[in-house]
Amino acid sequence: MPLTVLLLLAGAIGLVIGCAATLAFLRSDRRRTATPLAVRQGIPEPAMEVLAILSSAYVVLDASGDVLRASPLAYAYGIVRAAEGDYPRLANQELIALAADVGRNGGFRDERLSLHRSSQAATDTDAVIDVRIGSLGEHGALLLADDLTRAVRVEETRRDFVANVSHELKTPVGAITLLAETMEDAAEDPDAVRRFADRMQAESRRLAHLVQEIIELSRVQGNSSLPDAEAVEIDDVVADAVALNRNFALGSSIEVAVGGAGGLRVFGSASMLTTALSNLVSNAISYSDPQTRIGVSVRREGGMVELSVKDQGIGISKENLERVFERFYRVDRARSRSTGGSGLGLAIVKHIATDHGGEVTAWSMRGQGSTFTLRLPEMGETGTITAHAAEDVAEPAAHSASRARAERPPGPEHAARTRNGRASAATDAAGSDGSGTTSRHAADDRRPGKGD
Repeated sequence: MPLTVLLLLAGAIGLVIGCAATLAFLRSDRRRTATPLAVRQGIPEPAMEVLAILSSAYVVLDASGDVLRASPLAYAYGIVRAAEGDYPRLANQELIALAADVGRNGGFRDERLSLHRSSQAATDTDAVIDVRIGSLGEHGALLLADDLTRAVRVEETRRDFVANVSHELKTPVGAITLLAETMEDAAEDPDAVRRFADRMQAESRRLAHLVQEIIELSRVQGNSSLPDAEAVEIDDVVADAVALNRNFALGSSIEVAVGGAGGLRVFGSASMLTTALSNLVSNAISYSDPQTRIGVSVRREGGMVELSVKDQGIGISKENLERVFERFYRVDRARSRSTGGSGLGLAIVKHIATDHGGEVTAWSMRGQGSTFTLRLPEMGETGTITAHAAEDVAEPAAHSASRARAERPPGPEHAARTRNGRASAATDAAGSDGSGTTSRHAADDRRPGKGD
């Protein structure tokens, strides 16, 4: 065979081998970069098996403080970071100092640190991490970490709740005490005694109402499943919720219009759903001017039942709309004091909606009123939730984080809702004479201000 042919053949074979080797190297490098577990050699296989079953995030450090191995959670917590093409390193100076101290002095360190989460995390907020670093002697150190963020937030919420409850209870209790002392001084004046007695009764009702709402909120927050769940007729829920607010509406010279689809059913607790809708109606009355109208409408949309309460009241600013579902939050504290509102009504509505696999939304324009919509999975004639509703509803209530958040649809209007954040269209029941049966209600006496 000619020498030239042999040289060409050898060159071709060398080129193929070189390309294959290059591709293998690139594939290996890409795999190393994408998988943060296998970083460096030097950890015995039995030790790796132990690390694999740990629920905590872990980082194995060598004697120099370099990262030998780190779990995916360590990256998610922001404990370890790796620049492209480089080995991972501890991402926080406090962690580096702790590791260096353990490396020099041995022993064990336990610290709670606030770390910025990496982009791999579900949220971009700082995390509260409990970090334990123990010496492995001349082999380095082992770092274990647990995310305490949720536990810390829960504890902060509990403290805030206790502080708010204490403040809210102190106001009527202090007023009753002061009025009682004043009555004692005015014992010889029957007119003054009657006047102070009336005010004491009002403060007592306010106190009883607040205690009842605290109990109700505690009950709906603690539900992992619905008590006595059954098929619920939405027509009955609407009728009962409106009846509970009759006297309040009459006393405020406000007309309530009811309309929309009939014969719809959901699966859940009739009493809880009545409480939720009643809170929305009461809230609408509290924030509406006399001689205005409130609309309560029902419709089916995408396998969901929507119960909307629309008012012609003062409206809610975007800043306040973002917080209306928070406990004890009030848009207008002066109006809440005059109507007896506790600031717990909408928080109760939110939890009831979540317990039923639904959501509550809020739409408002300043000076043009507000619309609150309760969306619940529709129950079909066979007794099952419709397919569309099952797809639309998020995770079960026990695992749902349903915080209210705001969004701005086209135009000046804006909306807030829990969980999905999609804006709800306002119903026309409050503004249209033909939207449904219009009536003034007078029945069960109900203390106003169940909402904000």
